[in-house]
Formats: sequence, C-alpha cells, structure tokens
Amino acid sequence: TAGEGESNIARRIEAFEDALPPHIKLAYLPALGQVRLRLTGTWEGEPADNSEMLLHQELDAKISELEAIIPDLVFGYEEETLQQVVGKILLAQNKQFGTAESCTGGYVAHLITTVPGSSAYFPGTVVTYSYEMKTKLLGVKPDTLARFGAVSEETVREMARGALDTLEVNVAVAISGIAGADGGTPEKPVGTVWMAVSDRERTVTAKYLFGRDRLKNIQLTGTYALNLVRKFLLGEV
Repeated sequence: TAGEGESNIARRIEAFEDALPPHIKLAYLPALGQVRLRLTGTWEGEPADNSEMLLHQELDAKISELEAIIPDLVFGYEEETLQQVVGKILLAQNKQFGTAESCTGGYVAHLITTVPGSSAYFPGTVVTYSYEMKTKLLGVKPDTLARFGAVSEETVREMARGALDTLEVNVAVAISGIAGADGGTPEKPVGTVWMAVSDRERTVTAKYLFGRDRLKNIQLTGTYALNLVRKFLLGEV
C-alpha cells in the first residue's frame, strides 16, 4: 500500500482484523511512505491431501476482502514496487513519461530507471534546481516565481506542463519542495512539497508536509509522487 501510514490503515481495517479466524494473522510491515500487509495462515488439525490448497483459497479470499476495504491504497502484491506498477501501466497505455524535479534532484527518475526496460516509456528527466533553469528549460514564467515562489502549486503546474514539451512525453510529474534541513519559513516550513501530474488535457496537484530529515523527505516525496502518477494514469484522481 501507499498513501497512508500504519496507524491510519489499522483504523480503517480494524473490523476486518478483529474478524480474522485464529489461524490467520495480519502483520504490518511499514517502510517510508508504504506499508506491506502480510496475511499468514497456519493449518490447524491433522493435514489432509488438500489442506494446503484450502488454506491458499482461504487466504486469497481474505486478501480480496482486505483490498475491497482499502482499494485506494493497494498498488501491488508480493514483491511488486511502485515503479514497476507505474511502468506496467505506462506500457499498457502506450504512454511516454518524464519527470521535472527540483528538491528530489532526480530521485524519481532514479526509481523509474531501476526497472529493466524502463527506456520503453521513460525518455528522461529535467532537474531544475534554480529559478533560472525552471524558466529556461521548463518555461516557468518569471512572474509566477516572483509572486508565488518555487515551492507553490502555480510553479509545479507550469513545470509539469513545460516538461511535456521539453521531454516530448504524454505524462509528466513535477516536484518542488523544501527538503531541509534549513530554508523553511513560517508559511512554507521544512518538509513542504508541492507536486503536479499533467497530460495534454488536465493537471492534478498535491501538497504534502513531511518532517525535517532531508533524505527521508526526498524518499517520501519519491513514493508519493509515483503513487500520484499511478492514480492519475488510472483516473483515480
């Protein structure tokens, strides 16, 4: 899952967990921006020839039941990663994808390119750290930067739309934030991140407030950005 922390997920699936039979256990395995939910079944009593098959069937039914409760959070199964899932969707939709990154410094592009064969749908990225590069490479208006700053909804909208043309792609994600550990203000504290996903028809934006740890903020932003792209491609946002 991605998009909610362990405690929020636990609240949403509390009734499901309470109703599990004694021989099926649910474990929460949290990571940065993601939580793996693991169901483990143990056969009780004397095993029969079809014991394992019956247990698998019961577990599969419980997995389907669990997904139906949190369909907005589940992105994959077993060892699937977000970047793999996004890649599969891009291939299925025959789309090219690019990133315009500021505070993440190319981290989302790094995640995408850990998947073998990602060159089929990912031609490249633009890392625009300064105001000048945002304007020169992505066409962000100087007036937008002067009025709203680099970390703003207005700027990431223009970054995302500019990336569509610069990278010649169908879909682009743009990210700008204050990774830390300094640089924050009362209005935009450290950990503030804006991101936008855009195609030729629409743009979706999201704002997040993470913590003060720079590396964790970059990693969290990567996860949330990929999840936003996934949901955008599937029409869920």
